[in-house]
Amino acid sequence: MTSRESLLTHLICSECQQHYSPHEPQRFCSHCTAPLIACYDLETGRYHLDRDQFTHRPRGLWRWHELLPVTDPRHRITLGEGDTPTLPLPRLGSHLDLPHLFLKDEAINPTGTFKARGQAVALSKIRELGITKVLVPTAGNAGGAMAAYAARAGLSARVLLPSDTPRANIEEARIAGAEVILVSGLISDAAQAAASMIDQGWFDVSTFKEPYRLEGKKTMGYEIAQAFGWRFPDVIIYPAGGGIGLVGIWKAYSELRTLGWLEDNTPPRLVAVQAQGCAPFVRAFQAHADRCDFWQNAQTMASGLRVPKSFGDRLVLKALYESRGTAIAVSDDEIRAAQKLLASSEGIFAAPEGAATVAALSHLKRLEFLHSEERVLLLNTGSGLKYLP
Repeated sequence: MTSRESLLTHLICSECQQHYSPHEPQRFCSHCTAPLIACYDLETGRYHLDRDQFTHRPRGLWRWHELLPVTDPRHRITLGEGDTPTLPLPRLGSHLDLPHLFLKDEAINPTGTFKARGQAVALSKIRELGITKVLVPTAGNAGGAMAAYAARAGLSARVLLPSDTPRANIEEARIAGAEVILVSGLISDAAQAAASMIDQGWFDVSTFKEPYRLEGKKTMGYEIAQAFGWRFPDVIIYPAGGGIGLVGIWKAYSELRTLGWLEDNTPPRLVAVQAQGCAPFVRAFQAHADRCDFWQNAQTMASGLRVPKSFGDRLVLKALYESRGTAIAVSDDEIRAAQKLLASSEGIFAAPEGAATVAALSHLKRLEFLHSEERVLLLNTGSGLKYLP
């Protein structure tokens, strides 16, 4: 078993269950246009992998390589992503009567956000498959991360961004050598512009439109379980733009349960937090729908949450329903106040998206979704420094 670099077996459509080969380039299902999901031989892993061995490997995302899709280690790209800290928040928790409040701080990843995880794995697999040109339409942070990892991998990169994207996102993509195209409108408009370029030989690494960014994001779930003694916290609160990280954490829970590595199989209740000015998941969840409608006139200071409709909306909503979770929207004013509260009480300058999870706490308490004795984990997905003018 030690000679196996990856237990990847196939890709499966998340809707029609059609199987696809992981040994040639794939995007989404050609039959029903749903996202593809990477599958692994977890039964072999159950009997031949020891969860404790992962603790003794060099730190970083690739210590989970058997459960990631790259089969040849020569193609693994890294800038040191993964193994971010899970921090207790005693002062903030005391203020909110949540004594078991924690935050996983993804801001220390390369390029300052959790986007590094998805791009590291996706571009590693893309390089292994022989693809040389990648593009991404993005609300901001995914573009900077993609450009950095493309540079590391020796790939050509093209990044399409809304013209009002924070300057840091634009400049980090440019300095990494990517071709940057600014588009009037939102990420949905950037996606439309990108669609016309795919026939020109560019491979699109948009959220859920290829199978492997999800695999990088799921490593957050592995780390969370390990940090809590191979148990999941009672509640995980996640800022959902495209929602791929939330789906990744839920996939990690499912895989770890199948592997038999969890001391307690109780699933975490997942919470998707959105901005009031762009809350398609919240509206769909409240309507008990299985997909989102396009959110018109999306507006919020949290650019990563300004996603009018996710390509993987069904997967996100499915994870919320299956986990007995919920979805909640907060205002920009609440996000600003929460950003200041977190920084002044705990010293963490979170991105607006991460601060939105703090803003959600009082709402969740009022709705009696949270209880004082529960372990509650917030996801800060990036650094507030990236949003300075």
